[in-house]
Amino acid sequence: MNNPVSRWWRRRRLERAHADIDPALWPDICAELPLLAGFDAASRQRLIDIAALFLHQKTFEAAGGAELSLRTGVELALQAALPVLELGLDWYRGWHAVIVYPDEFVPAREVMDEDGLVWQDDEPKSGEAWEQGPVILSLTDALAGRERSGYNVVIHELAHKLDLCDGAANGHPPLHRGMDERSWARAMQRAYEDLGRRADAAPDLSVVDPYGATSPAEFFAVVSELFFELPHRLRGVYPEVYAELAAFYRQDPALRLRPVSQPPGS
Repeated sequence: MNNPVSRWWRRRRLERAHADIDPALWPDICAELPLLAGFDAASRQRLIDIAALFLHQKTFEAAGGAELSLRTGVELALQAALPVLELGLDWYRGWHAVIVYPDEFVPAREVMDEDGLVWQDDEPKSGEAWEQGPVILSLTDALAGRERSGYNVVIHELAHKLDLCDGAANGHPPLHRGMDERSWARAMQRAYEDLGRRADAAPDLSVVDPYGATSPAEFFAVVSELFFELPHRLRGVYPEVYAELAAFYRQDPALRLRPVSQPPGS
């Protein structure tokens, strides 16, 4: 970005985004999120700037009695910024709201399946991502990002948003120039089918959440969670998937994060 006007405009946007946030909040909250460990100073600042712009551009709405403080918004925004750290915030264009419930929520809305059958969706959810609509989060689940457990509903739902950038939630986001479409499809399909077999045989022993076996879209979201939270485990079980995600996100979390010990008996 060498254009002086563009540099000035970017600087003004950042100043406005940071204006109402105590600078001390950023390092304090980064320290509470272990999945953000290992960044150098420049990368950490870029992450903070993207999070500030995310907070500035998106409307955060509390629903169902949720208490949504600026501190909580910063914590959610930092997690949302991580997947687009090397992609840019434009990947989150086309939608404007983050709706936060205190806990699991029931959408209670009509859904039409592929066969045209309409049914009422009343299953409790921890998160949702609507095409050209909001991201909806359970605050209780979102705060689980304070532990590197492999479960991160913020990254999960934002991965769905990335997947939807080409208009289809199919586990195949728009790939960058130079990435091989066939290589992506082959790696994801093989791992998806393998996870299905593992989920049927011994779901409690699966490194990858068996929920990822419900559809290619959910597989992409689930492995994205694991990629950023427990990258060494994902690389160990599905190295080809890890390599494709590293190329897509343009990050290699296994290089900056320490491995988390596998729980006994897992």
